[in-house]
Amino acid sequence: MSAEQVLGEVKKANLRGRGGGGFPAGSKWEGSRNAPGAIKYVIVNADEGDPGAYMDRSVLEGNPHSVLEGLTIGAYAVGSHEGYIYVRQEYPLAVENVHMAIKKAEEYGFLGKNILGSGFDFMVIVHQGAGAFVCGESTALMTALEGRAGEPRPKYVRSNVVGLWGRPSVLNNVETWANVPLIINKGADWFTQLGTESSKGTKIFSLVGKITNTGLVEVPMGTPLRDIIFKIGGGIPGGKKFKAVQTGGPSGGCIPEELLDLPVGFDELTKAGSMMGSGGMIVMDEDTCMVDVARYFLDFLTDESCGKCVPCREGMRQMLKILTNITRGKGKEGDIELLEELAETAREAALCALGKSSPNPFLSTLKYFRDEYEAHVKEKRCPALSCKELIAFHIDPGKCQACMICLKKCPAEAITGGKNLISIIDQEKCTKCGTCFEVCPPRFRAVTKISGEPVPPPIPEEARTIVRESKQK
Repeated sequence: MSAEQVLGEVKKANLRGRGGGGFPAGSKWEGSRNAPGAIKYVIVNADEGDPGAYMDRSVLEGNPHSVLEGLTIGAYAVGSHEGYIYVRQEYPLAVENVHMAIKKAEEYGFLGKNILGSGFDFMVIVHQGAGAFVCGESTALMTALEGRAGEPRPKYVRSNVVGLWGRPSVLNNVETWANVPLIINKGADWFTQLGTESSKGTKIFSLVGKITNTGLVEVPMGTPLRDIIFKIGGGIPGGKKFKAVQTGGPSGGCIPEELLDLPVGFDELTKAGSMMGSGGMIVMDEDTCMVDVARYFLDFLTDESCGKCVPCREGMRQMLKILTNITRGKGKEGDIELLEELAETAREAALCALGKSSPNPFLSTLKYFRDEYEAHVKEKRCPALSCKELIAFHIDPGKCQACMICLKKCPAEAITGGKNLISIIDQEKCTKCGTCFEVCPPRFRAVTKISGEPVPPPIPEEARTIVRESKQK
């Protein structure tokens, strides 16, 4: 096949980038091929920094040749003779296996000078990242490859025209490159048999969280979320109720139960307020506080912000501060509206995709779980009984059997009791660790969580004795 034929087949397959943006790979390649300049680069983005995601790691560790072959085909199509694999330093086995695969490919003549006698030269260099989440963004990754601090730059011109060292550069993630050999070997028509109208092929997801079967799953695009979570994932363990699933990594959004029949596709997830991202999927049950989920992801993103632009650096920091106060019972009227204003500013004015998408965890949880935000702010109550500062543990005197298990296990020595004495929790000493709740025998269920309600007064000493009837009686 000629380079033009390869490019045409990839365009016909409508292969969209699996790294998050979902941009058509063929169009990106074509832009780079038509860009002026003799020197061009192709790059593998293996800087997989999303919490709970390990799709790229699995492919690089298990089948690095699929990525190398896809990268070589892409280089042939755009006219590049030098490729880079930017991989997380935290993936030592992936790095080792990629180096091994490159060495073997060179020995067999699949890489290097005059590949298979075609006259085409191509070499691959492996670059290990330094642990910065922001380097998953294309321009920040290229800046890091150039040997500078990984910071994004304004996209006045797309990186496929002006990218690495100012040269046309095609950057796709691991899974995108691994799909290319399949498209060339089996044809675009075979590839497009699976998927939706706008999202073709299959997608790998890492299914983690409150789910029975955790692991990697590969499903056709368009598969409903319900099938992935309940048919493949086995549903929620412990008889708990499903609450939400977070897709797209830290910058993604949370999808509630009423949207479980949503088909998984780039455009469908975006319309729901989330995103495909690289393929992380975190399942949450009824015990998850959605306000705290937003706070958790904002905390991660604030820590990982490169700090180059004010909307991201300061906007996320202020959002995190407000969300933290809300989860601690210090929220006040107007906080939700202020968060919405900060979120809108970051989406409009941040420099890169990380900053623009950083408000997604808050905006999606607010959209579908606004009642939880209002309960935290107005009633100082956590409906999920999750936020430590808004809950208290109480021992029901009618259920306590004076087994003293909670008393013995309490690390703060906040429980008083004894043989035939109903146990009592000293609220001033209690650290709300939840140990008493966990160790109380299920047949008793004497320890309960309370939120937004006054803790019952201590039981008078003379009323604490438990009178047990004999078994015969």
